Amino acid sequence: MKIDISSMPTGSQPPGFTDALTGQGGAVRWRVLEDSSAAGGKVIAETSQDTADYRFPICVYESLVAKDVKVAVRFKPIEGSVDQAGGIIVRVRDSLNYYVARANALEDNVRLYKVVDGVRRQMAGQNLKVTGGAWHTLSLKVEGDIIEVAFDGTRLIQARDATFSEAGKVGLWTKADSVTHFSEIEFESR
Repeated sequence: MKIDISSMPTGSQPPGFTDALTGQGGAVRWRVLEDSSAAGGKVIAETSQDTADYRFPICVYESLVAKDVKVAVRFKPIEGSVDQAGGIIVRVRDSLNYYVARANALEDNVRLYKVVDGVRRQMAGQNLKVTGGAWHTLSLKVEGDIIEVAFDGTRLIQARDATFSEAGKVGLWTKADSVTHFSEIEFESR
Protein backbone atom coordinates (compact mmCIF):
# COMPACT_ATOMS: atom_id res chain seq x y z
CA MET A 1 0.00 0.00 0.00
CA LYS A 2 1.29 3.45 -0.89
CA ILE A 3 0.17 6.76 0.62
CA ASP A 4 -0.76 9.34 -2.05
CA ILE A 5 0.70 12.56 -0.68
CA SER A 6 0.24 14.37 -4.01
CA SER A 7 -3.55 14.49 -3.50
CA MET A 8 -3.30 15.99 0.02
CA PRO A 9 -4.10 19.71 0.43
CA THR A 10 -0.93 21.83 0.79
CA GLY A 11 -0.62 23.42 4.24
CA SER A 12 -2.98 20.95 5.90
CA GLN A 13 -2.31 18.31 8.51
CA PRO A 14 -1.86 15.07 6.53
CA PRO A 15 -5.32 13.45 6.22
CA GLY A 16 -5.49 10.06 7.92
CA PHE A 17 -2.58 10.85 10.25
CA THR A 18 -2.59 11.97 13.90
CA ASP A 19 0.07 14.25 15.46
CA ALA A 20 1.61 13.19 18.76
CA LEU A 21 4.70 13.91 20.86
CA THR A 22 7.09 11.77 22.85
CA GLY A 23 9.20 13.78 25.30
CA GLN A 24 9.33 17.51 25.92
CA GLY A 25 8.66 20.77 24.12
CA GLY A 26 5.72 22.49 22.52
CA ALA A 27 3.00 21.23 20.24
CA VAL A 28 3.95 19.40 17.06
CA ARG A 29 2.88 20.62 13.62
CA TRP A 30 2.96 18.05 10.80
CA ARG A 31 1.99 19.61 7.46
CA VAL A 32 1.77 18.83 3.76
CA LEU A 33 4.29 21.00 1.89
CA GLU A 34 5.28 21.47 -1.73
CA ASP A 35 8.67 20.14 -2.83
CA SER A 36 9.25 19.93 -6.58
CA SER A 37 12.04 17.37 -6.07
CA ALA A 38 9.62 14.87 -4.48
CA ALA A 39 7.52 12.32 -6.33
CA GLY A 40 4.17 14.01 -6.90
CA GLY A 41 5.58 17.39 -5.83
CA LYS A 42 4.43 17.19 -2.18
CA VAL A 43 5.86 15.97 1.12
CA ILE A 44 4.90 15.56 4.77
CA ALA A 45 7.09 17.46 7.28
CA GLU A 46 7.08 18.43 10.95
CA THR A 47 7.41 22.23 10.86
CA SER A 48 7.42 23.54 14.45
CA GLN A 49 11.25 23.62 14.80
CA ASP A 50 11.11 23.38 18.61
CA THR A 51 14.71 22.99 19.87
CA ALA A 52 13.96 20.88 22.98
CA ASP A 53 16.52 18.05 22.78
CA TYR A 54 14.41 15.18 24.20
CA ARG A 55 11.55 15.88 21.78
CA PHE A 56 10.24 13.34 19.30
CA PRO A 57 7.31 14.47 17.12
CA ILE A 58 5.44 11.54 15.60
CA CYS A 59 2.80 11.35 12.88
CA VAL A 60 0.74 8.16 13.23
CA TYR A 61 -1.09 6.64 10.27
CA GLU A 62 -4.51 5.65 11.60
CA SER A 63 -5.70 3.20 8.92
CA LEU A 64 -3.19 0.41 9.45
CA VAL A 65 -2.71 -1.81 12.48
CA ALA A 66 -0.24 -4.63 11.86
CA LYS A 67 2.05 -6.99 13.71
CA ASP A 68 4.32 -8.07 10.85
CA VAL A 69 4.96 -5.05 8.67
CA LYS A 70 7.53 -3.32 6.50
CA VAL A 71 7.46 0.47 6.15
CA ALA A 72 9.64 2.25 3.60
CA VAL A 73 9.94 5.98 3.04
CA ARG A 74 11.99 8.44 1.02
CA PHE A 75 13.19 11.32 3.16
CA LYS A 76 15.32 14.44 2.77
CA PRO A 77 16.88 16.21 5.79
CA ILE A 78 16.33 19.92 5.15
CA GLU A 79 17.38 21.84 8.26
CA GLY A 80 17.82 21.81 12.02
CA SER A 81 20.54 23.02 14.38
CA VAL A 82 19.92 20.44 17.14
CA ASP A 83 19.11 17.54 14.79
CA GLN A 84 18.38 16.69 11.16
CA ALA A 85 16.70 13.35 11.64
CA GLY A 86 14.00 11.35 9.92
CA GLY A 87 12.49 8.10 11.06
CA ILE A 88 9.83 5.42 10.88
CA ILE A 89 7.83 3.99 13.78
CA VAL A 90 6.11 0.58 13.94
CA ARG A 91 4.04 -1.43 16.42
CA VAL A 92 2.92 1.86 17.88
CA ARG A 93 0.78 1.35 20.99
CA ASP A 94 0.65 5.06 21.78
CA SER A 95 2.96 8.09 21.80
CA LEU A 96 5.12 6.51 24.53
CA ASN A 97 5.57 2.94 23.21
CA TYR A 98 6.95 1.87 19.80
CA TYR A 99 10.00 0.83 17.74
CA VAL A 100 11.79 3.53 15.71
CA ALA A 101 14.45 3.44 13.00
CA ARG A 102 16.00 6.79 12.22
CA ALA A 103 18.78 8.38 10.18
CA ASN A 104 20.50 11.62 11.23
CA ALA A 105 22.38 13.93 8.84
CA LEU A 106 24.11 15.90 11.63
CA GLU A 107 25.41 12.76 13.36
CA ASP A 108 25.95 10.65 10.19
CA ASN A 109 24.35 7.51 11.58
CA VAL A 110 21.35 5.19 11.44
CA ARG A 111 19.92 3.87 14.71
CA LEU A 112 17.26 1.44 15.92
CA TYR A 113 15.53 2.30 19.18
CA LYS A 114 12.64 1.10 21.27
CA VAL A 115 10.64 3.66 23.19
CA VAL A 116 9.10 2.19 26.36
CA ASP A 117 6.94 4.41 28.58
CA GLY A 118 8.48 7.44 26.85
CA VAL A 119 12.09 6.37 27.47
CA ARG A 120 14.18 5.87 24.31
CA ARG A 121 16.73 3.03 24.39
CA GLN A 122 19.16 2.33 21.56
CA MET A 123 19.13 -1.27 20.34
CA ALA A 124 21.66 -1.02 17.49
CA GLY A 125 23.29 1.44 15.12
CA GLN A 126 25.66 2.07 12.24
CA ASN A 127 27.79 5.12 11.48
CA LEU A 128 27.65 6.19 7.83
CA LYS A 129 27.18 9.31 5.74
CA VAL A 130 23.63 10.70 5.75
CA THR A 131 23.74 13.66 3.37
CA GLY A 132 21.61 16.68 4.25
CA GLY A 133 19.57 18.15 1.41
CA ALA A 134 19.55 14.83 -0.47
CA TRP A 135 16.90 12.13 -0.83
CA HIS A 136 17.49 8.83 0.99
CA THR A 137 15.44 5.67 1.53
CA LEU A 138 14.83 4.21 4.99
CA SER A 139 12.92 1.02 5.76
CA LEU A 140 11.92 -0.72 8.97
CA LYS A 141 10.63 -4.30 8.94
CA VAL A 142 9.33 -6.32 11.89
CA GLU A 143 8.39 -9.97 11.60
CA GLY A 144 7.81 -11.86 14.83
CA ASP A 145 10.68 -10.73 17.06
CA ILE A 146 13.08 -9.94 14.18
CA ILE A 147 13.62 -6.27 13.34
CA GLU A 148 15.51 -5.09 10.24
CA VAL A 149 16.58 -1.61 9.19
CA ALA A 150 17.78 -0.71 5.69
CA PHE A 151 19.22 2.58 4.45
CA ASP A 152 19.50 3.46 0.76
CA GLY A 153 18.81 -0.16 -0.18
CA THR A 154 21.37 -1.78 2.13
CA ARG A 155 20.35 -3.72 5.23
CA LEU A 156 22.33 -2.22 8.10
CA ILE A 157 20.72 -3.61 11.23
CA GLN A 158 19.10 -6.86 12.28
CA ALA A 159 18.02 -7.31 15.89
CA ARG A 160 15.70 -9.47 17.98
CA ASP A 161 13.30 -8.04 20.53
CA ALA A 162 9.89 -9.00 21.89
CA THR A 163 9.05 -5.84 23.84
CA PHE A 164 6.24 -5.00 21.42
CA SER A 165 4.89 -8.34 20.24
CA GLU A 166 1.35 -7.22 19.45
CA ALA A 167 0.04 -5.44 16.36
CA GLY A 168 0.29 -1.67 16.35
CA LYS A 169 0.11 1.38 14.13
CA VAL A 170 2.89 2.83 11.97
CA GLY A 171 4.07 6.35 11.25
CA LEU A 172 6.76 8.98 10.84
CA TRP A 173 9.20 10.37 13.45
CA THR A 174 11.58 13.30 13.85
CA LYS A 175 13.67 14.78 16.64
CA ALA A 176 13.91 18.29 18.14
CA ASP A 177 14.06 21.01 15.46
CA SER A 178 14.50 18.67 12.48
CA VAL A 179 12.74 19.75 9.31
CA THR A 180 12.69 16.59 7.20
CA HIS A 181 10.66 16.02 4.05
CA PHE A 182 8.98 12.60 3.79
CA SER A 183 7.76 11.22 0.45
CA GLU A 184 6.78 7.88 -1.09
CA ILE A 185 5.52 6.17 2.08
CA GLU A 186 4.83 2.47 1.48
CA PHE A 187 3.53 -0.29 3.77
CA GLU A 188 3.51 -4.07 3.40
CA SER A 189 1.75 -6.07 6.11
CA ARG A 190 0.68 -9.66 6.75
